[in-house]
Amino acid sequence: MTLSTEFMGLKLKNPIIVAAGPWSRNGEMIKKAFEAGAGAVVTETIVNEVNSDIRPRIAFDGRGVQNIRLYSDILIEEWQNEIKIAKSRGGVVIASVCAQTPSEIKYIATKMEKMGADAIELGLASPMGEGIEVLASNTEKVYELTKAVVDSVNLPVMVKLSQNVSNIAKIARAVEKAGANGISAIDTVRCIIGVDVKNRRPYLPTYGGYSGGPIKPLGLASVATIAQSVKLPVCGIGGIETGENVLEYMMLGASTVQIGTFLMINGFEHIDKIKRELLEYMNINDIKNLSEIRGVALNKLKAFDEISVEPKTARIKKEECYENECKKCVKCCVYGAIEMKEDKIMIHKEICRGCGLCCDICPSNRIELIWD
Repeated sequence: MTLSTEFMGLKLKNPIIVAAGPWSRNGEMIKKAFEAGAGAVVTETIVNEVNSDIRPRIAFDGRGVQNIRLYSDILIEEWQNEIKIAKSRGGVVIASVCAQTPSEIKYIATKMEKMGADAIELGLASPMGEGIEVLASNTEKVYELTKAVVDSVNLPVMVKLSQNVSNIAKIARAVEKAGANGISAIDTVRCIIGVDVKNRRPYLPTYGGYSGGPIKPLGLASVATIAQSVKLPVCGIGGIETGENVLEYMMLGASTVQIGTFLMINGFEHIDKIKRELLEYMNINDIKNLSEIRGVALNKLKAFDEISVEPKTARIKKEECYENECKKCVKCCVYGAIEMKEDKIMIHKEICRGCGLCCDICPSNRIELIWD
């Protein structure tokens, strides 16, 4: 039983990759991620011209994070020393690079190869401003940028896709056609995290990228779409906090995953916890390698017009539910099929439409759907 995996020809100790972000901003931070057990680390996105940081630039709403930091504030030439520090104890370093023209992104990528990076990730999306987001949505531009890098380096090239596009499958096919070795998805989602109503202003002064637990459903949908559209290996990103979240992405087609926001909030030590949860699942289910479960949920994912209507209704499981309980199911049933009668929860089978909401909303897991 092993967590080791191969991704884009890279041999990783485990499938957990630390994503590009402030937590991988320099060599010392990347080294800490390796010491905590990461299989690989993606550098903060490297660009030709660094920007001054806005203060404040990160906001947390208790669930997710808005970040308005654009890219690395370390000059390209200085990354040679940072990569040297990062790899001082071993580890796979993936350089995240961004530019708006093929010649510029080719220049940065070749620099990173000479400095010792093991792979390149193209970060083509940005939730700040409009220009680069449009770039990430432009199939032709994505193809040109990807091909420029693929043709100029002898390293694996991965392209990070945005969910803020009209057709992510079309973009993924352009990446595959350009010769990339892998795809990662998704980048942060354009957001305004909230408004300070007392002071009548947003918590941060511009649009930013939203990340963390709330975007996991978007990441899962994007990874599944990509896995169904191309043959390239996929790295799943978005809202990963537990070993179970890793398994969700893998069962929808991901080979590896990237984690960032959760580690920023809770610390690199959670990498080890996630690894233990994965090994526990593998042990219980007699799985030798996580590749055995890759994509197993994809064949159960159907187009809407392929879904058959199944005559299912809700019922209370063996144990009864009484009035001193929460009554959440009564409140949530929009069909009026659940009521409190004689101090007991009752489900009217003839009214129930089998939507399934009550099953998920019950905190005691006392409701199930059965064949009518």
